[in-house]
Amino acid sequence: MKQAKLLTDIEFKRLTATVNSLRYPTRNHTIVALSFYGGLRAIEIANLRVKDVVDINGEVKDIAFLSAQQTKGNEGCTLYVNSKLRKQLVKYISKYPSLLKNRERKLIFSAKGNGFTAQTIVNLFQRLYKLSAIEGASSHSGRRQMITSLADKSVNIRVIQQLARHKSPTVTMRYVDTNPSKLRNAIELV
Repeated sequence: MKQAKLLTDIEFKRLTATVNSLRYPTRNHTIVALSFYGGLRAIEIANLRVKDVVDINGEVKDIAFLSAQQTKGNEGCTLYVNSKLRKQLVKYISKYPSLLKNRERKLIFSAKGNGFTAQTIVNLFQRLYKLSAIEGASSHSGRRQMITSLADKSVNIRVIQQLARHKSPTVTMRYVDTNPSKLRNAIELV
């Protein structure tokens, strides 16, 4: 199985510039943040409801709980919201306060007024990467980037497994990227 591409810093800046140049930049930055900082899959982004990430006072939650119907594998899970994701969610809710009128609605809206599907999230990422001239990236790149970034910072694999919502650490390990530079740095620790 081919792995989703990890983005370089330059590619991520190009992606950001592309999102800024298109219609609905705040919404699209939120989708990117949910992938790169929350590690969410396309299906999970598409199935998020306003009530999942915003409390009754309109504040972004620290922890979001997704039901089995919202996730891959039909098991509920927990999303821990870090500061980068929180900042983007606050910006999104501030830009579109009408989202708070119906907490049951999908968090990510479409121009047609209904919510995105998993496939439209996948299609949006394909379009953004194509416009950013980034080959090999997919809707799963952000998830893989988050997992690899945590591993690079020496976070325990069991912790990463829980954050990635994997049943097995073996699955999590497949997401972690290695390259000659990382191997060289690792061997120097001996």
